[in-house]
Amino acid sequence: MRTETAARLLSRIEQGALHGSYGDLYGSRYSAAIEDRRYQELVQRHQQLFGTADEVRLYSTPGRTELGGNHTDHNHGHVLAASINLDTIAAVTPSDDQMVVIDSLGFSPVTVDISDLSCREHEKGTTEALVRGIASRFADMGCPIRGFRANTSTRVLKGSGLSSSAAIEIMIGTIFNDLYHENRCTPVDLALYGKYAENVYFDKPSGLMDQLACAYGGIIGIDFEHTETPSVNPITYDFHARGYTLVVVDTGGNHANLTPEYAAIPREMRAVAELMGKTTCREIDPEEFFRTIPTLRSALGDRAVLRAHHFLQEDERAYEMAMRLMEDDLDAYLKLVARSGSSSALFLQNLYAGSLPIEQGVTLALACTEHLLGSRALARVHGGGFAGTIQAYIPNDDLELYTEGMEQIFGSGSVTPLAIRKRPTSRIL
Repeated sequence: MRTETAARLLSRIEQGALHGSYGDLYGSRYSAAIEDRRYQELVQRHQQLFGTADEVRLYSTPGRTELGGNHTDHNHGHVLAASINLDTIAAVTPSDDQMVVIDSLGFSPVTVDISDLSCREHEKGTTEALVRGIASRFADMGCPIRGFRANTSTRVLKGSGLSSSAAIEIMIGTIFNDLYHENRCTPVDLALYGKYAENVYFDKPSGLMDQLACAYGGIIGIDFEHTETPSVNPITYDFHARGYTLVVVDTGGNHANLTPEYAAIPREMRAVAELMGKTTCREIDPEEFFRTIPTLRSALGDRAVLRAHHFLQEDERAYEMAMRLMEDDLDAYLKLVARSGSSSALFLQNLYAGSLPIEQGVTLALACTEHLLGSRALARVHGGGFAGTIQAYIPNDDLELYTEGMEQIFGSGSVTPLAIRKRPTSRIL
C-alpha cells in the first residue's frame, strides 16, 4: 500500500476512493455521502490532534451481533455470531517511540507507555489496561512493537450488547498487527489477544465469542471445544433478501456494575460440571445430568441447575441454527431463534439483574414487540443480557410500524436496523 498523508487521504476520499469498500463494510443500504463525510471528519480531527506531515492509515473494526449460543462460549460450546455494519474507525500514524495515544471521540484520551507491559492493579477496568495487555501479547510473540497516534469514532453503541469493548480490543490488535507485524496475526490470534487483555489486564471474565465475531467478517459458526484453536465456519446469508430486517432495540439500560451478574453465569455452570466430575458443561451427558439433578440442586441451588440445562439445549441449538442457514431453511432457523429466546428467559435468567428487579427494560421490550407484531413477533435478549438490547427479526414490511411503536417507548433512535458486514477487521484504502 502507498504511504498517505492526511491531505492526500482527504483528497482521495473526496474523489470517491472509499466507495468500492462501503458495500462490504456497511451492506447495501449505505449512503456514500454520509460515509465520506464520516471518514473526512476522522482524518481532519487527526490533523488537528497530531499534525499533517506524517503517514496516516485508516482502519475499521465491526461490532458484532450474537445470533445463537447465548452464554455458551465460556463453557466450550457452539455459537452463531456475525459482524455488523456498525463499526469503530480509526486514523493512525505510526511512531518511533513507545507511546500509544488514542483519542476517541466522546471519551477521555488514553496514553500508554508500552515500554512497561506489566499488569497494573490501578489500570484494571480501563482502556489503558486493554492497550497494555494486547501489546504484551504481541511482545510475547516476538513482535517488535512501537507506539502510534490514533483517533477513533464509533457507531458501536456502548452498553448495547454489540461489543463496543471487543471492537476496541480488536481495533488495537489490528493496528499493531498492520503497523509492526506484517499482518501475520489471524482473526483468531487477534481475538485471543483481546480476550487475554480483557481477562488478565482489564480483570473482566469473558469468553472469546465477542472478539472472534468482531475480528471476522460475515456470519460465523464457532465451536469452542478447543478454546485456543476454535473451529470457525463462515456462512453467507442475507436476512433482508429473505424478507426480514435484523434489528436491535436499545432499552436504555446500562451494563455498568453488572460484572457480578455476568460472572455468576459461567461460575454456576462450571460448578455443575465440576460436581459431575467434568471441567465444563460441554463435557456433560444430558441424560446423566437429569439423573443427577436432585444432588445438583441440593448442593448448588436451582438457578445453577437451570443455567446448566440452558447450556445443554443452547449448545445444540446454536449448531442447528448454523446448519439451517447453510441449508437456507429460514423457517426452521427462526423457530430455533424463538426457542433460544425462551430458554434465555426461563432457564439462563439473564433478562434483568436479580439485584435490581425494578429495572426490566429487556423484558419490557420483548413484551412491546409482541404487542406490536402479534404472531409475527420474533425477538430475544441480545448479548450478555441483564440490561441493554433485544434482537428482533422484523418482516421488512413491518419495519416502519415497529420502529415507530418502539421509539415511542424507548426513545428516538432506539431501534437500529443491522446489516451483516462481509469484511473482517482491517486497514482500508
